[in-house]
Amino acid sequence: MALSNSIAAPDTSRAIAGIVCIELGTLLFAFQDGMMKALLGDFTVWMLILARAFVTVSILVPTILLLGKPHRLFSPLWPLHMVRALLFAFGFSMFYTAFPFMGLAALTTIFFSAPLFTALLAVVFLGETVGIRRLSCLIVGFVGVVIAMNPTGDTFNAIALLPFICAITYSLSQIIARRIGERETSLTLGLYTITLAGIFILPLGFAINHFFELGPEFRHIHWNWQIPDTRSILVLLLLGVTGMAAYTLISRAYQIANASLIAPFDYSYLPIAALMGYLGWNEVPGWHTMVGMVLIAGSGLYLGYREIQQARRPSEPPPTAGVVFVPGSPTDGLLHSSDSHDQYDPPD
Repeated sequence: MALSNSIAAPDTSRAIAGIVCIELGTLLFAFQDGMMKALLGDFTVWMLILARAFVTVSILVPTILLLGKPHRLFSPLWPLHMVRALLFAFGFSMFYTAFPFMGLAALTTIFFSAPLFTALLAVVFLGETVGIRRLSCLIVGFVGVVIAMNPTGDTFNAIALLPFICAITYSLSQIIARRIGERETSLTLGLYTITLAGIFILPLGFAINHFFELGPEFRHIHWNWQIPDTRSILVLLLLGVTGMAAYTLISRAYQIANASLIAPFDYSYLPIAALMGYLGWNEVPGWHTMVGMVLIAGSGLYLGYREIQQARRPSEPPPTAGVVFVPGSPTDGLLHSSDSHDQYDPPD
């Protein structure tokens, strides 16, 4: 639908800067996940998540202390933060566990069903309504998920369920982020999520190793904690800094440009991940992955567009139109649209 003429055209320089930030941030997140995939030969999932959390917290804590209010180190919303961090720790542990068994393109395509689950869960937990267009969009997106997972194919493996589980837990964490709303800044939300997730993966990893018999093919989730040498420490520091820089760039993109302009660039992660998989591991996505990618991305983009349109209704509360669905990003959900709220758009 055409935008209202009363909405002023965005400043060109800020729009360009926003696009540059989102693309650089997305590229860095893809690079971070590529590093995770490569490092799983030397480190366990638990050690990588904990190391990334340690580095990120080392950056966020002094940043929050330096900036002061409205950012805060101690939040009365800690129960919500704890539940969100637990979902994040469990979901992304599953996501990274699948790395040695699946290509980056297939993994991320299935993960990007998260916006579809968020839209569906918002109906259940937040009482949001879904019209015929959004419902049709959800159906198309979930068809894309099934195609991408290819459950009837000869090459189907139950491992494909792991990024699917991650998408569901990630979507639940987004619902909690909406509950938190603007009572928390993205820096505080990120600090709590990253810190607590890093803590929660310790008993999670121990429990998985205690209750399940893991073969040698799952050595990357064995309860094995080796002392890193100097080179390994530097690599782990690079991993944490890369993730933190990616988060900062994506946050900045939504601060300086309209979400309606920025949000579609989130899906550039998919072709970047596919290219990294091909260059780094000679992974060639199958036709089902490519078809699923198109259906999921198209559905997600349309849902984002509709949410932004709903945001312009003067009677609606502030939305979370600027949600970032980049794998491994713990601080999304509070990046709100800076679009005007002047336009009324009939419900779909």
